[in-house]
Amino acid sequence: MPTLIRFNHCSIRMYAGDHNPPHFHAVMSDGRESLIKIGTLTVLRGGMGKRELAEALVWAGQNREYLKSKWRELNP
Repeated sequence: MPTLIRFNHCSIRMYAGDHNPPHFHAVMSDGRESLIKIGTLTVLRGGMGKRELAEALVWAGQNREYLKSKWRELNP
């Protein structure tokens, strides 16, 4: 699973051959994880709080086209 970007306490990752809808994984340094839908930036699954996800969601909102492109590359 490629790590697309690392923040202080969180990283954004994406699996190859993953299931729909297009999404990324926000993974905390302690191992907790949330799946976030690229199109709407809504949390599909996971237990991370809004504050914990804030930095990742801001970045994802600014880089949505990159995330969509990376999804297409890893999940043809």
